[in-house]
Amino acid sequence: MSDTLTEVQAVEETVVEETPAPAPEAAKPVEAPKAEAPKAEKPKAGRPKSTAKKTRTVELTLTVTGTAEGEWQADLVHGTQRVVSGLVIPAIAVAKAAKELHEDIAEGIESVLEAARDQHRTRMEELEAELARVKAQLAELSE
Repeated sequence: MSDTLTEVQAVEETVVEETPAPAPEAAKPVEAPKAEAPKAEKPKAGRPKSTAKKTRTVELTLTVTGTAEGEWQADLVHGTQRVVSGLVIPAIAVAKAAKELHEDIAEGIESVLEAARDQHRTRMEELEAELARVKAQLAELSE
């Protein structure tokens, strides 16, 4: 490699020395023919380089977890660094986001939300029945 570089430098020096200086009296400048430097052979690569732009990818992992009671939280990780941990998310926000992402995701989350609704309705009915019993007992004691 160093021999090739020395030869190219020698050719450039020769070209500079052989180029005649234009006469100041000449009406048109005279262009000297340019000598071509010998090209060094490049080793051939296995495959040609791509001309496509390489895009930088960003790795974000969003984990949304929900309980059967309908409590939702989110964790966000950027690469290996935890950005958000245990952020409480309203169930309606999770449902809206799921609908925006994909129908299959929305269906999966909707089934979890429906199970939570059923559980809350059952609990509400139990509490209403207990409240009715307590009111009846209070009325008995008040008479």
